[in-house]
Amino acid sequence: MENLSSLAQMVLALSVAYVWIFRYDNVVKEFKQFGLNDLTRNFVGASKIALATLLVAGIWYPSLVQIPSVLMGLFMISAQYFHFKIKNPLIKHLPSLILLILCAVIALKSIQ
Repeated sequence: MENLSSLAQMVLALSVAYVWIFRYDNVVKEFKQFGLNDLTRNFVGASKIALATLLVAGIWYPSLVQIPSVLMGLFMISAQYFHFKIKNPLIKHLPSLILLILCAVIALKSIQ
């Protein structure tokens, strides 16, 4: 189970980094669709990258994992809310839904 949690942490962290670094143009479009300003987008991006970094560090220092996984999960719940708000098709909901599930797995594992 330890390896599964570490794998989930890496997948989550790499997914967030990929989206916020290499697909940033997509993020800009989505935040405009959501009606959120640039300051909010930059805060969310910096926070997610910092949380992703803590999740990777948590592989070696497990005490770092619980809070970042819960906070990242809250960001993913927010993403779901905004996708529903603008009535996006289900396919647009899937990435943040999958990452939300990973956050839950990581958070539950960290309490055991």
